Amino acid sequence: MTVLTQPPTMGDVLKYEVNPNYTRETVTLLSGTAYPVGSVLGRVTASGKYKLATSGGTDGTQTAGAVLLYAVDATLSDAVGIVIVRGPAIVSRAALAYDGTVDDAAKITTKIGQLATLGIIARDTA
Repeated sequence: MTVLTQPPTMGDVLKYEVNPNYTRETVTLLSGTAYPVGSVLGRVTASGKYKLATSGGTDGTQTAGAVLLYAVDATLSDAVGIVIVRGPAIVSRAALAYDGTVDDAAKITTKIGQLATLGIIARDTA
């Protein structure tokens, strides 16, 4: 029997939001990578563009500021993405995707705390 697999969707990440007109924004994603659904993003201070939130960066992306709701391929050029930037909202902790520098439990906890300050709550049971 053939096994079909479906890639993650917005429904795997976003479990609750008060009002999409309030919580979501359209942003520009920095070129150079394919961003998966659930990417935890930071805003580059100099350009206003978003990329994966890093651990220990100095360009503004060291602070998590958004969660990507749909996969975006920005490998060749900047691309537009829809993100959740403010709550109240609940996301699935297990569905979040991080930069390679966010590589241990303490760093992940820091990113989740940064999202919580925006009203975006990550839950294990969401």
